[in-house]
Amino acid sequence: MKQFISFVIKEARHILRDKRTMLILFGMPTAMMLIFGFAVSTDVRNVRTVVVTSQMDHLTQSAVERLAASEYFTITATAATPREAELMIRRQKADMAVVFGKDFASKRTGLQFIVDGADPNMAQQWTNYAQQVIANPQYSIVNLKMLYNPQMRSAYNFVPAIMGMLLMLICAMMTSISIVREKERGTMEVLLVSPVRPLMVIVAKAVPYLVLAFAILIVILLMARFVLNVPLVGSLFWIIVVSIIYILLALSLGLLISNVANTQLVALLLSAMVLLMPVVMLSGMMFPVESMPRVLQWVAAVVPPRYYIEAMRKLMIMGVGVGAITKEVAILSGMTVVLLIVALKKFNNRLE
Repeated sequence: MKQFISFVIKEARHILRDKRTMLILFGMPTAMMLIFGFAVSTDVRNVRTVVVTSQMDHLTQSAVERLAASEYFTITATAATPREAELMIRRQKADMAVVFGKDFASKRTGLQFIVDGADPNMAQQWTNYAQQVIANPQYSIVNLKMLYNPQMRSAYNFVPAIMGMLLMLICAMMTSISIVREKERGTMEVLLVSPVRPLMVIVAKAVPYLVLAFAILIVILLMARFVLNVPLVGSLFWIIVVSIIYILLALSLGLLISNVANTQLVALLLSAMVLLMPVVMLSGMMFPVESMPRVLQWVAAVVPPRYYIEAMRKLMIMGVGVGAITKEVAILSGMTVVLLIVALKKFNNRLE
């Protein structure tokens, strides 16, 4: 045990001395949280709107004022015809146009929306918001009860997703590179002939990354709560427990990658190819898994971050108990056991 602790301390000192590694470990989470929390947003704000009216009666004027008074739309211009408004959108001078017909005041019909559909999801949101604002005399959206996220802030969706992405990338990538670095420098053989068992050497190299990953998790949670104002409604204990299971899974995956790669560059490329694209595209981080084609849903079923992100959204945002995430916890635990067994078995085979 004394030799094992010495190996852990040795690896920890090696990590702490490497400024580039520390910058990646703590700089990347901070930057990603700030970017996704403030810069990358799907919130509807300040939509540039053109108004087209054939006649400005009292009801039409009231509807236009409601649009202008809302925080979602900014009236940038008025146009005489729908064609003129469409040209403004095509020239990127507006995002959408609201066309009031002659029958709008008398029959409450004749309302048309011309929308920049380059982003169909945002276009649909703009249309829905405009319909509700025009219909509501109190200048706010009606007939909409938003559970768990009444402010409709995109950070509520992104923060659990960023946690899943960062913990997976950092733990798996850093672990694999750390072990491959020893192979590349020729020092792995020296470590393996030490008094400590070979598997204990590998575990000792993973322990500092486990501790650092836990520290990164705490930093992310603190930034989510106090910088991005994302609530932690659920049990903090279960958030940490599920996160530790997920971190162990990521470390196991990093160990498996290190068995395949012989150079740091190969380990980095494998980590990027195996982790980055699936995490971003197939984990539910950016797009709902249920909306994907059936084949991609099958592929997404083996992407670990999918289940961690789902569990974190339920715990952090919805505030459910552990009983509601038993499926996600069971799948993550099973994946962790399988990956760890395969990685250690392959490592033993390489030693033999």
